[in-house]
Amino acid sequence: MRGGINNADRVILGIDPGTTIMGYGIIKISGKDASLIHMDIISMGKLPNHFLKLKKIFEETIRIIEQYKPDEVALEAPFFAKNIQSMLKLGRAQGISMAAALSHNLPVFEYSPRKVKQSITGKGSSSKEQVAIMLQRILTIQTMPAKLDATDALAVAICHFFNNKGGLSAAQPEKKFNSWQAFISENPGKISGL
Repeated sequence: MRGGINNADRVILGIDPGTTIMGYGIIKISGKDASLIHMDIISMGKLPNHFLKLKKIFEETIRIIEQYKPDEVALEAPFFAKNIQSMLKLGRAQGISMAAALSHNLPVFEYSPRKVKQSITGKGSSSKEQVAIMLQRILTIQTMPAKLDATDALAVAICHFFNNKGGLSAAQPEKKFNSWQAFISENPGKISGL
């Protein structure tokens, strides 16, 4: 049976959103062990405008989902940036990836860059290189990719695994809601005017 974080065997797709390069990493969970299935990048640098880049992100995310059939999707949340336009573009890229996953009825989870780094290295301010080196040890990766966007995405998948080893737990920072009604029923104090 597929499609739930309580399953012992499952596949997790991790995504590092971006409008120039999107990284993705896929891991298989068997019991308490994780193994690498695949990691790579999707490059959008040669596309002439932002909307064509978003279209490619959607199409490629769908292709990856249909090829690897993940049970869950974990995304890195956009980080606060001084350049609001860059943050807006990252948010759109993340939203498009979410929409692709949700169109296949996959549960989506989000982790801050700091949470991802802390889960992998124990330190939230680690560099991309430090994260990649630790992933190489954790998953016994022989050949590392040229672009660290791929290992960043892999780190998101591993972060999700580490935070959900026994199913939903207190270690998970954000709660997942399947509908707006579920959110309202769990958070009546956050909704004004009801």
